[in-house]
Amino acid sequence: MKQNAKYIRWYEEISINDVPIVGGKNASLGEMYQELTPKGIKIPNGFAITADAYWHVLTSAGILVKLKEAMTGLDKTDVADLARRGKTARDLVLGAGIPNELWDEIRIAYDGLCKEYGPDVDVAVRSSATAEDLPTASFAGQQETYLNIRGYHALKEACSKCFASLFTDRAISYRVDNNFDHFKVALSIGVMKMIRSDLATSGVIFTLDTETGFRDVVFITACYGLGENIVQGVLNPDEYYVFKPTFREGYRAIIRKELGDKKIKMIYGQGDSKVLTRNVQVPEADRRRFCLSDDDVLTLAHYATIIEDHYSKIAGKSQPMDIEWAKDGVSGNLSIVQARPETVQSQKAVDILETYYLDKRGPILARGKSVGEKIASGKSHVIPDATHLSSFKPGEIIVADTTTPDWEPVMKTAAAIVTNRGGRTCHAAIVSRELGIPAVVGAENATEKIYTGQPLTVSCAEGDEGLAYEGTLPFHVEKLLLKDLSRPKTRIMMNLGNPDEAFSLSMIPNDGVGLARMEFIISSYIKIHPMALIHPERITDGKILKEINDVTFGYEKKEDYFVEKLAHGVGTIAAAFYPKPVIVRMSDFKSNEYASLIGGQYFEPKEENPMIGFRGASRYYDERYREGFALECKAMKKVREEMGLTNLIIIIPFCRRIDEGEKVLAEMAKNGLKRGENGLEVYVMCEIPNNVLMVDEFSKLFDGFSIGSNDLTQLVLGVDRDSELVSHDFDERDPGVMKMISMAIQGARKNHRHSGLCGQAPSDYPEFAEFLVREGIDSISLNPDSVMKITQRVIEVEKKI
Repeated sequence: MKQNAKYIRWYEEISINDVPIVGGKNASLGEMYQELTPKGIKIPNGFAITADAYWHVLTSAGILVKLKEAMTGLDKTDVADLARRGKTARDLVLGAGIPNELWDEIRIAYDGLCKEYGPDVDVAVRSSATAEDLPTASFAGQQETYLNIRGYHALKEACSKCFASLFTDRAISYRVDNNFDHFKVALSIGVMKMIRSDLATSGVIFTLDTETGFRDVVFITACYGLGENIVQGVLNPDEYYVFKPTFREGYRAIIRKELGDKKIKMIYGQGDSKVLTRNVQVPEADRRRFCLSDDDVLTLAHYATIIEDHYSKIAGKSQPMDIEWAKDGVSGNLSIVQARPETVQSQKAVDILETYYLDKRGPILARGKSVGEKIASGKSHVIPDATHLSSFKPGEIIVADTTTPDWEPVMKTAAAIVTNRGGRTCHAAIVSRELGIPAVVGAENATEKIYTGQPLTVSCAEGDEGLAYEGTLPFHVEKLLLKDLSRPKTRIMMNLGNPDEAFSLSMIPNDGVGLARMEFIISSYIKIHPMALIHPERITDGKILKEINDVTFGYEKKEDYFVEKLAHGVGTIAAAFYPKPVIVRMSDFKSNEYASLIGGQYFEPKEENPMIGFRGASRYYDERYREGFALECKAMKKVREEMGLTNLIIIIPFCRRIDEGEKVLAEMAKNGLKRGENGLEVYVMCEIPNNVLMVDEFSKLFDGFSIGSNDLTQLVLGVDRDSELVSHDFDERDPGVMKMISMAIQGARKNHRHSGLCGQAPSDYPEFAEFLVREGIDSISLNPDSVMKITQRVIEVEKKI
């Protein structure tokens, strides 16, 4: 839809090479409109008002000299001075207005959109700076956007405000920080057909994990209504992760979903009201369910991978992307409304691994989503609103309801940030990543629980949950130079239970996961006894039934809740380390631990010594738990066959006898997990003396042995490892225990089976790791904080032998 105009370029006329003419945002939209709509990606049509139009506004009104005077001598650290100068500059541009010859061209272009979409078409008017969306700096959010603009008068006013927004306080400060000359940056405006996401959903996509930089996922956030609320951080959105490698192979590779609160949604203003958009409350039932279907998530992931591939080809290297999307509530179509290079994680050096460790914990004052994987401490400063920013002192911790781009000059001097509201793609999260400081967002009542001047430690180094502790707590940082690290012949694997830590820990040089504990996922994420989901009729306590119904809200079949949550937890770990092996242990709770799950007391026996009672393999074929084990199998099948994560190896714990092993394998096959099918390997925990004594027979049933040194030591020495009275007798280095381990390793080797060890001992005692290497073990699985230390020790031992 071309027009013979001096200051207008339609998207079909624009490519990524036109940043100097139409700014980064418009250049990217034009690139996608031309190149990616033929590939099935929906982009709403629109046009750009060029940077030349901006200069024409300034020169025709004769305000350029006054603007330069307003910026001369600027001290951006003086918030009040910055505000005064910014207002002077904006008033100058607003006063200049839109020259007639420019307005004639804008009006004709708008008429063209009305012809395509209908009379008085609703449009978004968005700023696009000529220095924005570069691979090393994002100007996102520095200038203004105006939504639901209809008619000539509203469009003219919005364009004038857009031009003036090049001099918002935050934009001025950002240019100073990034060494951009104020008068070598111009503003183009994008006028695009609105997507009616006010009637549906919208959100943001990153083609990597925003916290760790893990590049094999598409990370999608979603909320009801227009997407401004996500960017502004006024709500906590739903989150979805899709694993790119197997998704590209055709699998439905959603590996994780997190429900956000989504308390409000932004919709169009009513009738002829001058309020163009407004926020309304979301009904509770809608808050408690995901706002995107799995099919929509996979469609967005498809769009994202196409966009990433296209921009990577342009860049000549892998180019992670930051994408905005919207779903039209009328047509049901999903559209892309913006895409730019991701500018934080993709720019980080990958040759140094920095890991933060909290040495001591204190009372928790607030908890929310972690951003930044770091730890910081300082005095807290509660800021009710922007009018109180001038009282903030550098090095303090911002505690606020939420932040906006106007806060950025102050945020740059903060040690950390804590907000009541927001998700991982909100303003506070985005800025804290750029600044390299930790932030806890969506911490609900943080401003009520923390007071100004209170010593605070903000920890984002403990997984998905970010914590604000009372007091100044000690912590340390370990730095690892990854360049030229050699690998030992013995596989060094990792013990891991928490999926929240998987992406981050996968960065540590490793050979996979030697033990992924299902129990952590069940107790921390699922929380309900599986049999309570299958047989709620056996529960007589109304409060427990209500709790189960509340937790499983939105699931038609309550068993599906267990399967999906477990599959997502295990799938996240398997994806993080893909294609390296990830050995997942089927549930190994003791009966007293199962009983502590919601509803568990109705399904568990009371045992005097649960440690050697109804646990592990003995449960899987027993009528008291067989149906629960079927759900575990269904989840593992989902990980391997739906998500495509065939690096998953299953391990059976506490298998006492050969016939027990046969029964468990038969039960697994009945539930779709047949050993050898689709490459499925099944290991057995070697933690009972009988496993060692009958190693030849167990080798006929299983593909490998994972030596559980904790239980094996307990049963060789006859020591209850939970008893403080005899804990001094528990020692994996006892000669009898070490002889038993040696027999297990040699027996596995003789039968051409994998041998590994996943107990605590190698992490605690380097000499124990040395013993295992000398015995010829295939793999050693360690706690994450011991991996590099023991790796170096193993390399030295292998050189000697």
